Amino acid sequence: MIYRKTYMDQIIPFIDTPFVKILTGVRRCGKSTIMEMIKGELVNRGIPPESIISYRFDSLEYENIDTAGKLYREIESRISKNSKVHIFLDEVQEVKDWEKAVNSFLSDFGADVYVTGSNSRMMSSEISTYLTGRYVSFRIYPLSFSEYLDFRKSYTEVDDHYREFSRYVKMGGFPALQLQEYSLSSVYTAVRDIYNSTIFTDIVKRSQIRKVDQLERVVKYVFSNVGQTFSALTLSKYLKSQNRQMDPETVYSYLNKLESAYILHRCQRYDIKGKEILKTQEKFYLADPAFRFSVLGYDENAVASMLENIIYLELRHRGYDVYVGKLDTAEIDFVATRLNEKIYIQIAQRISSEETERREYGNMLSIADNYPKYVLRTDVFEEGNHEGIRTMHVADFLLSEEY
Repeated sequence: MIYRKTYMDQIIPFIDTPFVKILTGVRRCGKSTIMEMIKGELVNRGIPPESIISYRFDSLEYENIDTAGKLYREIESRISKNSKVHIFLDEVQEVKDWEKAVNSFLSDFGADVYVTGSNSRMMSSEISTYLTGRYVSFRIYPLSFSEYLDFRKSYTEVDDHYREFSRYVKMGGFPALQLQEYSLSSVYTAVRDIYNSTIFTDIVKRSQIRKVDQLERVVKYVFSNVGQTFSALTLSKYLKSQNRQMDPETVYSYLNKLESAYILHRCQRYDIKGKEILKTQEKFYLADPAFRFSVLGYDENAVASMLENIIYLELRHRGYDVYVGKLDTAEIDFVATRLNEKIYIQIAQRISSEETERREYGNMLSIADNYPKYVLRTDVFEEGNHEGIRTMHVADFLLSEEY
């Protein structure tokens, strides 16, 4: 089990505090393993194993514990009145009204509670109703590039992080697939299974969708247009041009469901001059690049958009709010903010002409403030500063600690 320090550093300060710790994220991103790490931390602190109670609700072993009442009675029967209990509930969204039971564990027993889930219902209004001010949430992502290298180093020699980055773009960062050497086809088969189980369990089954083919068309459009701005109306018109009728409201509903299952991340536009968030023409990014390649097949022409996707996920992983920048008629790939910090990022797989160079750097030079600006590339270039704009290889940026 490879330690995921970034998340543990966030969670450890909340151990044994009167807050429910909620870990959310796409299926197979490593939430359950992080729960095991937390249990290990408790054992290292001298907590006796009998005071640690665990349930995995994606297991048939607990399929009968499907309501808040049953969950409460089950755990009540295991609690000792003489010691504090630490409760771990994995994939708890399978239990109806689970937040009521969790609230009771806090109120009745003063328990230290941890839960995970793979659907955004984990952060719904019901939680706010029953757990107001009593929970902290942690968004878990597949492996960052730095974490990916740590996993790789556990079983093979890593001597060229640029070559490893090329592999990472293709393979993605689902943790279980980076613990030993797998072929590209094996990785895509496994990721396609993650995708299918998410689509059919978390979306089709839960939302009782009958026209699955419609949902799949929306998925393929979005996966093919990562990094492109569009709206539900745009997608609806495209489908109509393909003789497939789907009204914008249905499209919007499907996009929301894909976002709720953490397959997609919505990235809004930000007017840099007006300093306001725009509500039209958003972009969508995937939970992991391997989703795109496993569903649509590997395509060298899609690498540029996956570079954008990876930078987006890295910024989110580091706690930034991320937007697409609008500057008059120009676009800045990302404007990322965190507390009082702000950075601007432009991404180019390669810059092969003076015109492209003027566009990538010129847009940045038009921004009238002194926050850090980066142009990120994967081709051969002379690293340095161009009128205050830092030029870096994408892989070096992902491993940098300067932002």
